[in-house]
Amino acid sequence: MLRVFERLLDGFDEQYTRKFRHSLRRDGYTIDEDTGHITPLGPRFATAALADLKDPTAIQEQLDRIQRAMVDDPALAVGSAKELIESTVKVVLTERGSSVDDKADLPVLVRNAQRALGLHPSGTTPGPDGSDAVKRILGAASSLALGVAELRNRGFGTGHGPTGARIGLRARHAHLAVNAAFTWCQLMLDTLADPEAPWRKHTP
Repeated sequence: MLRVFERLLDGFDEQYTRKFRHSLRRDGYTIDEDTGHITPLGPRFATAALADLKDPTAIQEQLDRIQRAMVDDPALAVGSAKELIESTVKVVLTERGSSVDDKADLPVLVRNAQRALGLHPSGTTPGPDGSDAVKRILGAASSLALGVAELRNRGFGTGHGPTGARIGLRARHAHLAVNAAFTWCQLMLDTLADPEAPWRKHTP
């Protein structure tokens, strides 16, 4: 239905489609002005979280791909969610001046990225970041990131050729994976951008 509406809207003057566009926004959809695609309003990082990055292209690319895939291609959304985590890990490590081992498994990369920002549960960061409550949340956030990777690696996301049909994979699984990935990535990028984040106090 969305693809049909995209074609019907093509070429119509804004004055005739304004009410329909408003209805789409109310129901959680938006129209891409460049492509004309109607897509769900998915996760977006705050402008400040990406503003000072040397190169946010890879992160933005994964977000755009996720937006297009959420409804029509849950396998692509799951695969892109895992790639969003990988891109975020590499951006964080690069921004912190750490080397990125392309052969390292994702659990190692996630752990290294969290340590680079003082967000690993085993850390001794002062303030809220070092509290037992936040440490439990940080441990759960790590599990979210690794769960997304495992879901993709078990054949429910693109990136590995499946041996057969992805039976039972639905849009709700795509939403689950994307929201889990976004939670972890937002934590990392917000902390990287925070001028008062504890990791800055230990930067030479």
